[in-house]
Amino acid sequence: MKQLKARVTAVALATAALVGGVGTVGAGQADAVTRAAAASPCPTTIGRVVCVDLTHQKLWIQDGRKTIYGPVTVRTGRKGYATRPGLWHVYWRDLHHVSSLYDVAMPYSQFFDKGQALHAVDIPMSTPPGSHGCVNMTMHDAAAVWKLLKVGNAVDVFGRKPGT
Repeated sequence: MKQLKARVTAVALATAALVGGVGTVGAGQADAVTRAAAASPCPTTIGRVVCVDLTHQKLWIQDGRKTIYGPVTVRTGRKGYATRPGLWHVYWRDLHHVSSLYDVAMPYSQFFDKGQALHAVDIPMSTPPGSHGCVNMTMHDAAAVWKLLKVGNAVDVFGRKPGT
């Protein structure tokens, strides 16, 4: 029971630190983000990992316990097209990908689970209702994430987007 209570507290602290962050980590955010990454559900023993928090629509990248990018706001799957939680790995990258299903550009695509990918979109992250399961980012964030990842890097998707 003590461990469960400690875990809930750690996740609550991580969430509080992450919800306010936008863009790259600034000097004022660094300590909060470091604490959040240490308390986050993302694994800290597998090297570089992309952490996708569906509940709060945030993404960050950590190397062990150190946050190296983010947190940033993302847009994930809508009802009927939920972004699937789990621990995945980047298996294919395509800088200029175009969706064969929806005939739309998906710049900086990094696929991690079947057809789901991290990629840029040219609409605000707040645009409802959400993606078809991908993790959408701004062009700026997707380009930065592209530079930090390679095939084989882990992608940890956790939580649940409200309404899905």
